[in-house]
Amino acid sequence: MALLMALLQKPGNRERAEMLEYLGKKNMRQFIHKHIIHGWSVLGDEMSHYLYVLQCLSLGLLEDRMKTPVDPNDAGQRQQLQNLRLSAFPNEGDEEGHMSTEKRRSLCAKEFRKLGFTNNVSPWQDLALTPPGLLALDNMVYFSTRCPSAYSRFVLENSSREDKHVCPFARSSIHLSLTLCDILRVGETVSETGQSFLTLFYAQDHFLHELFSVCIQVLNKTWKEMRATQEDFDKVMHVVKQQISRTLALAPTSMDVFRTKISSLNYSEILRRRQEERLIQDEALSPPVMELRAQLQPELLNLIRQQRLHFLCEGTKFRKVSTRRRQDKLWFCRLSPNHKVLHYGDLEHNTDTLPIETLASKIAVADIKCMMTGKDCPHMKEKSSGKQNKDLMDQAFSICYEVDSCLNFIAPSYNEFCLWLDGLYALLGKEMPSERCRTDLDLLLNTELKLRLLDLENIQIPEQPPPIPPRPQNYDYCYHFTSAEA
Repeated sequence: MALLMALLQKPGNRERAEMLEYLGKKNMRQFIHKHIIHGWSVLGDEMSHYLYVLQCLSLGLLEDRMKTPVDPNDAGQRQQLQNLRLSAFPNEGDEEGHMSTEKRRSLCAKEFRKLGFTNNVSPWQDLALTPPGLLALDNMVYFSTRCPSAYSRFVLENSSREDKHVCPFARSSIHLSLTLCDILRVGETVSETGQSFLTLFYAQDHFLHELFSVCIQVLNKTWKEMRATQEDFDKVMHVVKQQISRTLALAPTSMDVFRTKISSLNYSEILRRRQEERLIQDEALSPPVMELRAQLQPELLNLIRQQRLHFLCEGTKFRKVSTRRRQDKLWFCRLSPNHKVLHYGDLEHNTDTLPIETLASKIAVADIKCMMTGKDCPHMKEKSSGKQNKDLMDQAFSICYEVDSCLNFIAPSYNEFCLWLDGLYALLGKEMPSERCRTDLDLLLNTELKLRLLDLENIQIPEQPPPIPPRPQNYDYCYHFTSAEA
């Protein structure tokens, strides 16, 4: 192992790739996995270092692909992109031969959009970003060929969703490839003292592609659990990165074990662990810092409250849902600038906003009796089953303002549901209950604490306040001004 590592670290990438390919034909990975990792009772620091070096150098070979953009003039790469499309939509591909050039181009653009490419006319432009460059295309092609049923299920499932709720396969694959490169430190210089290696790396061939194939399905699952929209893409990627990092930290011994562990680490579990870690962090803070945190909280809560009320004043479009079927009709509701009246009315045209003067109906905030959410809402009584109805129920709320009189809402997204819920509770003088409020408060508190304590970095904060000095023996003293000072 010492000799092999010395030889591998000396040559350039081409010679290293040839040597690793030769060692792969000799089943070196299988030998290490069986006879060294699982055969030795204790590996020792030296062998752990060799395994770390081999993993680092092997992953480093992916750096060239990671830093190379897709070439639109490369016929092979163009065909790979077309194969991704044809694998996802095979029926439409059979009819292309009978279409005109313009219709075929329109069909391709439509299907690339369904695949999640931002530039659906020129999908290679999405893969011009480096990193991950060609590595993202390699991962997508590997997943579509090695897991065709999972690939088709991913694409077709998202094709049936509303546009804003679609989990874009191509965009997700590109960012997931970049996330995996970051977690695995692809291209990192070999450390002379490094010893941390992944047993999972030696468990099977095509490690990164296999890991991607599992994680892209986890990403789709997490997207659904978070009820995410396109605006929440970065939040989903942040959660997925935590899921992958935390699972790899458990040192899974095989891809099946990794798949099982990461499946149990769903979005709810991530939130629970974050809360536990936050509590532990709070307990570790010194009493003066905790006191400062408590003093800042009312001010920041008021800031969040003002933001929610401002959002209500801007207004939101809501869709109407009948008892029989879903309708495309929209209505608009907004809060008056003095925060005393809710104005609402139908939208005849799909505009983004309406002035208050055009909204004929109104409810005085003082007349609001209570708020209802979810299945307790009058318009949700008959919608207790079905996945679509469940999504609607999670975004439903009602304002009760008279006896048996309610104004019923279906928020466009879960995020807007939280903003409206917080704003209405703030109007009623109650505590804002949404999960978004707690997240925003934590973010603001942590940021404000860091800013306030910035000048105290590397200075130890005492646990107890300084003692009060003793009283003077007498108070017979004063300061006399001289004529010059005067």
